Amino acid sequence: MTCGVRAAGGGWWCAGVRWPGHAPELGWSRGGDRRVSVLAYGAGLGFRALGERHCVGARGNVCPLGAAVPGRSTGGRCAECARLDRAHSVAADTMADDPRTYRVYLAWFGPGMVKVGITGEERGAARLREQGAVAFSWLGRGPLMAARRTEEVLRAALGVPDRIPYARKRSVRGQLPGREERAAEVAGLYGRAAELEGRGWPESLERLPLEVVDQVGIFGLDGAPAPEPGGAPVRAVRELVDGGVVAGRLVAAAGPDLHLAVAGGGVVVLDTRLITGWDLTSVTRATEVTEVTGVTRATEATGVTGATGSDVRVPLIDIGGGGVQGGLF
Repeated sequence: MTCGVRAAGGGWWCAGVRWPGHAPELGWSRGGDRRVSVLAYGAGLGFRALGERHCVGARGNVCPLGAAVPGRSTGGRCAECARLDRAHSVAADTMADDPRTYRVYLAWFGPGMVKVGITGEERGAARLREQGAVAFSWLGRGPLMAARRTEEVLRAALGVPDRIPYARKRSVRGQLPGREERAAEVAGLYGRAAELEGRGWPESLERLPLEVVDQVGIFGLDGAPAPEPGGAPVRAVRELVDGGVVAGRLVAAAGPDLHLAVAGGGVVVLDTRLITGWDLTSVTRATEVTEVTGVTRATEATGVTGATGSDVRVPLIDIGGGGVQGGLF
């Protein structure tokens, strides 16, 4: 597997994970050019970050300031580009005359973690995969404003949010209940939503029949190693640093998260929203580590993704306990 590399002087930048189908892809951009690398479970994946992180721009445009952005930012944009990107999104409610058909959905991420949302019908279930929804069902279809109105009614009536933090999703992903239990929770909420038809449910929104779609297999979560009591913990990358290395074997992916099996039997979760805006070079053999001005750096890292070993040399956080690791995994 090969992926693009952005070098100083205008090479490729990683645009994070996208889910156009049933397999995750890493997107790459350079000016107006776009490329993708399809990811495969069981394959090696690794890279080294270089320099500092810069704003990824907005709506396909380069950031005019070339602004530096914090390593922990999942948006990867400066304040000005973030405002521009938000202003043209469906969530901003600035597209009332949008002629496209939208769908309302219920998405399940774990016990008690259900949200309601909308997505363009032409996108299919891509939005649900992008959010890491373990299971979902469509509720209805219709014009944008009718879909938005239904979303608001359901949130208030059912007591469900329109957003669930990724940290909460990650905390339960390794210990999900069985398929039947997942489907039952979605079906129960769907039944309550259907009862609202005629009571705040816009007439222009067509209700769709219950059909629970389970995505555990698509995400590879059914084959990922489960955490064992007293075993190696599951940790998440907190941020990248100059010279930081992330390399391992891809065992699962959900939304923007890549689950990498690393040496010692542990799993490191990489939120790919953290790697946008970095110059990346890939790792294909074990790295030689040195300490430079208090920051763990890797040298002798070469090649493109498809790492044959594992090495994680960036700040991590324990998903279970929340303790911050100083650098080495």
